[in-house]
Amino acid sequence: MDACTLGDLVEVVGSPSLRLRTAPAGAAVPVTEVLLYDAHVPLPYAPGALLLAVGVPTAEAEPLVRAAAQAGMAGVVVRGEGGPVGAAEAGGVALLTVDDEAAWHHVHLMLASAIDGRSTHGVGLGDLFALADAIAAATGGATAVEDPRGRILAYSTVPGQPVDEDRRQGILGLQVPGSLDNAEQVRLVFAADRPVRLPPLTAGVLPRLATAVRAGGEALGSVWVVDDGTLAPDAEQTLAQGASTAALLLLRTRAAQELARHQNTDLLRRLLDGSADASTAAHRLGLDAVRVAAFVLDSAASVPDAERTSLRLLDVVRLQCEARYGRHACVLLDGVVYALLPASGEADAGRAAQERAGGGRHRRLAEDIVRRAGRSLRVPVRAALGAVVADLGGVADSRADADLVLRLVHDALPVATVDEVRPRVTLLRLSEVMRERREFKEGAWRRVLAADAEHGSDYARTLVAWFDAGCDVASAAKALSVHPNTCRYRLKQAGRQLGIDLEDPDERLVLWLQLRTLAGIGGAGSGPGDTPG
Repeated sequence: MDACTLGDLVEVVGSPSLRLRTAPAGAAVPVTEVLLYDAHVPLPYAPGALLLAVGVPTAEAEPLVRAAAQAGMAGVVVRGEGGPVGAAEAGGVALLTVDDEAAWHHVHLMLASAIDGRSTHGVGLGDLFALADAIAAATGGATAVEDPRGRILAYSTVPGQPVDEDRRQGILGLQVPGSLDNAEQVRLVFAADRPVRLPPLTAGVLPRLATAVRAGGEALGSVWVVDDGTLAPDAEQTLAQGASTAALLLLRTRAAQELARHQNTDLLRRLLDGSADASTAAHRLGLDAVRVAAFVLDSAASVPDAERTSLRLLDVVRLQCEARYGRHACVLLDGVVYALLPASGEADAGRAAQERAGGGRHRRLAEDIVRRAGRSLRVPVRAALGAVVADLGGVADSRADADLVLRLVHDALPVATVDEVRPRVTLLRLSEVMRERREFKEGAWRRVLAADAEHGSDYARTLVAWFDAGCDVASAAKALSVHPNTCRYRLKQAGRQLGIDLEDPDERLVLWLQLRTLAGIGGAGSGPGDTPG
């Protein structure tokens, strides 16, 4: 699935609605989303975004263009002629213009629909706008297409047709204003097998002619026409025909979206196991720097149908990720749900900066998913975040991080990033390497364990406590709840009987690592999940 480019967008929308003034980076620049400028909110770092200069006069747009360039955006759209072409070229961002009278919410929806339509192989909600215009022209009334939940998918823009406040507010929020009366009208529309005429709900609101959009027995949405009393005589027949066309378009869109989701899922599987081509994947997904998030049901919990519950967890993760990032790749592998979290601009930052920016943002998302999923599934959920990688070629490494972190999370720490538990992750990796190599498994640690098993001594725990205490006998004795002399005696006996030179820092280090990683003896302050192996 090819990402929408600047050239695609201009071609789909077409002149004179959208005019490209300059594109210093070329027409092949990917465009992933459309953002509305808000003077009260700092610009986000958003590569691929197209920024609409809401409330900024064209003559004063130069600072905004420079800021958009610093935020890595693809371009800026201003209203009217001209614009700061020089600033755009200097910053390497595209500059586009729309007509002076263009409503920003309409421009936003038009561009967003074009991006979505291009991203599903030309089958998108942009076709619904053409249908809404056709129905409006034929019936004589302003038309809107809604989904079953009252979200406005498309609306007509035929000039001169009467509208009311309900339509204006619905289009502004892309959601039909909710009320009990409106809900009752919606029920009547979906209960009928033909278009129905509906009276005004309140003073100042116009009547409606509406019909359900169905495919077989499934309701896909509805089409609503504002009725000011001058609709065409055959308006009902026209609306019924339009609903049939809308059903085809919605089914095609759904099929394209499902295909895209399937392709993304398959691509993510191959990225996670390191078999996908990174450059091809980046082009298809529109992503560069990312981190892998992993979610899993608590293994200690009793889950009657773990497979089905894991699929429900996948749904929760996908829903929350798509709500924040739009089209998104999530996959369930071996009981673990993996998701790619965009992290553009953070891969080259220092660790502290990552944690303040993407690390904190991604962690909050993971915490929210864990909380929601745990509540809806009635099973504790754990989450782990791998390291940020600069491109999709590093996804397998970030996944490896996340898998290790999953082994360390517990009741008191249900969500963690790899940087938060880096020392324990390092010990886990060391334990895996040491278990695979014969030479790493030899040494004094075996004699320590054998002596404890044969004589009932407590050399291993005493040595680890002493190492953890920085070789301070008093601190080690306190951690072991024994007298310092007892601790001192055990250490002396271990050195004398087992041939361990506790004065040698190299021998101390190797022995500590082997006891911690191979014997699995945790430190005195270890919590659940801290022991490697």
